[in-house]
Amino acid sequence: MPHDTPHAEACPGCQTPDLAFAQHDHGHCSTDALARAEALAVARGVRLTPVRRRVLEILLEEHKAMGAYDVLTRLAAEGFGNQPPVAYRALEFLEDQGFAHRICRLNAFTACMHPGEDHAPAFLICRVCDTVAEAPAAPVMAALTKAAAQSGFVIERANIEALGLCPACAGTA
Repeated sequence: MPHDTPHAEACPGCQTPDLAFAQHDHGHCSTDALARAEALAVARGVRLTPVRRRVLEILLEEHKAMGAYDVLTRLAAEGFGNQPPVAYRALEFLEDQGFAHRICRLNAFTACMHPGEDHAPAFLICRVCDTVAEAPAAPVMAALTKAAAQSGFVIERANIEALGLCPACAGTA
């Protein structure tokens, strides 16, 4: 679903599925996603605590997925505590609120680049550099939903992941 804010006009590249693989203003990209997550948290009446906010900032630093222990290491170095529940609770909150996605193949998490938008992403994972791009997958999700419905199954959550090579790694392969 396209942005319905002025952001879409200011940053047409954010509508590009290969944004993570392309040169772009990542500072703007991550700042915008953080601002939208903060606004959604306020609107929903949930708290984006300092730990939750910092975890989201860490995930937004790069278009890569991070494991919970990688996040915990960063949090501990910054004085947020070094017990696994610190990271796991923050990551669970972010995933529940739609501010982060779990990448099952990597057993890791990545920031949602479209928080608050009704979307069905597919994750394009580079097997060489571990970059993760969030691509729109509404037609794939519609086909999956239709196939499930034919069996009487109702999908509550699906995670579509594709492993391959990003443009930079494909160019060097």
